[in-house]
Amino acid sequence: MGIVRYLDESNATCWGFRKSSGLILKADGDPFQGLKSSEEEASVKRLLAPVRPTAVLAIGLNYRHHAAESGMPIPEFPVVFMKTPSALQHPEGPIEIPRRLASDQVDYEAELAVVIGKTCKNVNRGSAFDYVLGYTCANDVSARDWQLKKGGGQWCRGKTFDTFLPLGPELVAPEEIQDPGQLKIRSRVNGQTMQDWHTGDMIFDVPALIEFLSGSTTLETGTVILTGTPHGVGAAQKPPRFLQSGDQVEIEIERIGVLRNPVQWEGEG
Repeated sequence: MGIVRYLDESNATCWGFRKSSGLILKADGDPFQGLKSSEEEASVKRLLAPVRPTAVLAIGLNYRHHAAESGMPIPEFPVVFMKTPSALQHPEGPIEIPRRLASDQVDYEAELAVVIGKTCKNVNRGSAFDYVLGYTCANDVSARDWQLKKGGGQWCRGKTFDTFLPLGPELVAPEEIQDPGQLKIRSRVNGQTMQDWHTGDMIFDVPALIEFLSGSTTLETGTVILTGTPHGVGAAQKPPRFLQSGDQVEIEIERIGVLRNPVQWEGEG
């Protein structure tokens, strides 16, 4: 069963378990302290991102084929950048194309997200999975013009606009995914498959990333790690295929589910 976070009919934020049939059962507690199913069907008004991150650490160029399509060498160490927690967007919530700091190069990136379940520091590779609460789908939405041309050499400006971090639809426990390095990962825009690959192409796998990111650095409970995207991003298409208002983006990861978000202009609707 996957863990979901949702608003009920009274607009209270609740947790639940989604069964393979799609039925969501109410749960008591929270994932970080422990959840217990009530066996009562939940009344779901709106599905929320499964966690609200305390921090978001993201990895660039972490798939061999994506590094190749970007014309970049294989990195010696993980390439780290940050997204702000305020960039979070929920399943079915719109990805907004910025208007104030306008962009016409907003791109999709299918990514496996790792949620840290216990505060940790200086984690050894062999114990890395002990600190994983679960996995979910992420879309590392990126304004390529602000990322690469207008950001002063830093990626963060193009990565941290509001709604640029869709997460969901549910959180899957490590017990359900024994090897996060053996998952199919896809993105679709308006039903057309754009990325279709597997997490085995990662240069630095999940344990390596946790070991590296926690080195001399505290990872707080609720930290979300974005593990990179495979080849097929819009910027690499010929011609480039950037997101437009009216598009629908889907991120699908094997054994986790499908994260769907429409695209619209900032402030539209």
